[in-house]
Amino acid sequence: MRKVRRARSQAEAVYKEQRARRFVGRSRAVDMLELRVARMAFPAAFAEALRQELRDRVLPDGTPQAPESDLAQWAWDRKTAGDELPPPVRELRDCDDDAFVQALLRDAREEENPYLPHDAVAERWSRHARAALAWGRYAIAQAERDVLACSLSVRRTRLDALDDAYQDTAVLAARSREALLRVTELHDQMLVCVTTGPFAELIAQCRAAALARFADAEPEVWHGVRELTVRHQASCPERADGCPHCHRALAALLTDAHPADKVEDGDADGEQSTTALPVDGDRYAVLADLPDTAVVAVADAAVGDESALCGYGWAAEDGTTGYGDSLASSSGEAEVIGICAAALSLLEQHEDAPVVLLCDSTEAVDAVDTALRSADPAAAHRTLLFPESRQLMDRLLRDRHRVQVRWLKGHIGHELNETADAFARLALRRANGRIPPSAARKEEARILRSLGSGAGSLSVAA
Repeated sequence: MRKVRRARSQAEAVYKEQRARRFVGRSRAVDMLELRVARMAFPAAFAEALRQELRDRVLPDGTPQAPESDLAQWAWDRKTAGDELPPPVRELRDCDDDAFVQALLRDAREEENPYLPHDAVAERWSRHARAALAWGRYAIAQAERDVLACSLSVRRTRLDALDDAYQDTAVLAARSREALLRVTELHDQMLVCVTTGPFAELIAQCRAAALARFADAEPEVWHGVRELTVRHQASCPERADGCPHCHRALAALLTDAHPADKVEDGDADGEQSTTALPVDGDRYAVLADLPDTAVVAVADAAVGDESALCGYGWAAEDGTTGYGDSLASSSGEAEVIGICAAALSLLEQHEDAPVVLLCDSTEAVDAVDTALRSADPAAAHRTLLFPESRQLMDRLLRDRHRVQVRWLKGHIGHELNETADAFARLALRRANGRIPPSAARKEEARILRSLGSGAGSLSVAA
């Protein structure tokens, strides 16, 4: 793996040098300053004007959500429209995501696929390379478990399997980087396509016409843009070059003057998110609205560096605790596993009481909360990749009406959070064999002593 990393670094250095040399002396046409300022200061209004212009010209087909980027894609598609795709490329382009990831695994484990760098599938290759790499780490974790579970007499054969898994994952990592570089190369080609020749002229015409539509639709705003840019160009030392770097500062001045035109953080309808953190930074898990019968616990997780092994732990306010290990593709998935495992254990111990799980991972809290609210485990599948975590989520949804998850500010000395974190790290060390069973039992006893005989009740602002 060290050899692969070293070779990869050397290859990337050569690639960057070649790419820089290729673009030396190539200047990209600079749009007029008014156009760049309007696009940056009032993106929604300008985008709508551009959409109308594209519809009138029937360019591109449909109603693009991001017309600026779609123009580049449209130009590239038209340039390559006559190219006949080889059947293996069509197969890679049209298969579902699971089948594509399997193709990436075969590429690393069996034989390199020469069709992955093709323009039609390069972006998909780069997008799914991370999932394939996660499955490589999954194979390492399974091999590690097999090695630790078998007797010493047969351990050598299992170590060979572990070595193979590490080699496959190293290849997956190298190919993932290769995919990223291939996509960069592809975008460079698309950029050249839309900044030279007839496509560049057509796109410039569309943008200029969209600016005229914008001026007609927003006369007062357009007057402000014109007045500001004319005043700026009168004294700008870069005016001979078209003020290539000045539009950002000018757009900031305009958005400050027109606060209503700012794009607010929130959902697609412009509404503010309702999941903002509490104003008072000390109140990081408000529990005042819970019934007295609620069982509250804190869950945490720890993930390995090279394999998919993870450890999780939890501690409840009534003094009960638990920990274990599983397989996770990311820290977010590991935290979800910890939440689900803790909730399922507490649901079994407390038949009628509601269960509230606190966790310091916003990704995990959002994933579990979304699945609980929708009663659909697929809602969390963006975070959950492996079957272990998905099975836990399926089980949890059977009692979803008794479960809540809330965010907890971590690593500030909260007793239950520190206990859950300690158990998660212990579980990971046990899973990867870095602590013998006798030492693990002593560590478990030490953690329980630090927690005390009873954690007592949590405050309303835990």
